[in-house]
Amino acid sequence: MPSTLSWIDYDQTARERTLRILSLFHERDSRDELGLGGIRDSFADQFFPGTSTIQTRLRYMLFIPWIYRRLEEKQIFPPDFAVQAEKIERSLTKPLMETDDQSGVFGKTAGKQLKRLASSVYWYGLGSWGIRSLEVTQDQYHQQIGLIYRRRLDSKRLYKEDREYGDDRDRVPPQETVTWHPRLPQAPVSFPEKVDFKLTREEAEFLLERITRSHPDSLLAHLAMHCGLTDVEAPWQHPEWAGFRSNDKKLLEHARLFSDVMHGAALLYNLQLTEIKDLPEMEAEYRDRLDDWAKSLDIAVIRRWDLKDLWSFTIGHGHIITGATRRFIEAWIDLVIRRVREISDDKTARHLIEMRERALKQTRSRFTNRKALEQWGGQSGTRKLLFRWPNTKVFLEDLHQGMTA
Repeated sequence: MPSTLSWIDYDQTARERTLRILSLFHERDSRDELGLGGIRDSFADQFFPGTSTIQTRLRYMLFIPWIYRRLEEKQIFPPDFAVQAEKIERSLTKPLMETDDQSGVFGKTAGKQLKRLASSVYWYGLGSWGIRSLEVTQDQYHQQIGLIYRRRLDSKRLYKEDREYGDDRDRVPPQETVTWHPRLPQAPVSFPEKVDFKLTREEAEFLLERITRSHPDSLLAHLAMHCGLTDVEAPWQHPEWAGFRSNDKKLLEHARLFSDVMHGAALLYNLQLTEIKDLPEMEAEYRDRLDDWAKSLDIAVIRRWDLKDLWSFTIGHGHIITGATRRFIEAWIDLVIRRVREISDDKTARHLIEMRERALKQTRSRFTNRKALEQWGGQSGTRKLLFRWPNTKVFLEDLHQGMTA
């Protein structure tokens, strides 16, 4: 029987959080075999709010509201509203694939079989950046659009009555009738039949203003406003690091250490699975990778790492970090400090990894469930944690090109 998640519908915040959690299961970087996702996403949301690892190109932040605004202007009611929105959104694939820049096109591979639409991927980000004004889920927006139309008519009627009685004051539209930011740039006349990923100067300025107004203290805002483009692998390698704000530097240093140290736990987990499956060549590869990882660590720096400061930076930012997760991480760091050179065969380290995975997966643990083990593809969660930096780099490049257009 498949697992399900439920929520009480009157709690909008909880509902939105649940949908975000569900979306993470579809992200390419989301394999979280050892339960590090809460900390990973706490870092990522503070660095690059409104982003996710399955967002591809920045102009989708405009494509989606353009589609919906067009339908609103035509007064399309539910259920046709959602149907037509999906139809237009799917139609974007063809003109985007006819351009010279096809990187990041939703539906590029899946075509008509595309299941996850860009609108659902960008919905949270549109709200986070203040491009979407209504604090509702996408489904609620689709269902409530008729009510929004009626409220707008009521507001216009009241405004007309005020004018007739000599009240010339400007009437501010009721908040519940405003769906998109009032300064959202107009869609090109050719949209959606002809479209590409190149931002105009006006569009880039609007998106920059939304980032910096919505999240002024984020690293994303600082990079967008003050830094040039770079192709470094991780944000803590940025050549303009010296100009970063103090808080960003502290957060990045914690993120760097967390990424470096916990990478070894993922490698050891995969090594143990190769041994269970009796894959000697793959086992040798993981042993080499663990050896390289151990040599790359600066144990003196890790020994000075203030873990209380780590938790103060990561707990309380919208993600659950349990006591069990903290104890696992602290135990692993202690083992790394004391036994990093022998950790591949260290019984305590191996037991720690196995017990952590079994506690998280219960009957689906690959250590105890043969079917689950057979579904293991040879590597799981072995990418170093980069906290959405690869996607953010693409966004910053798109923004930079628009600002210089």
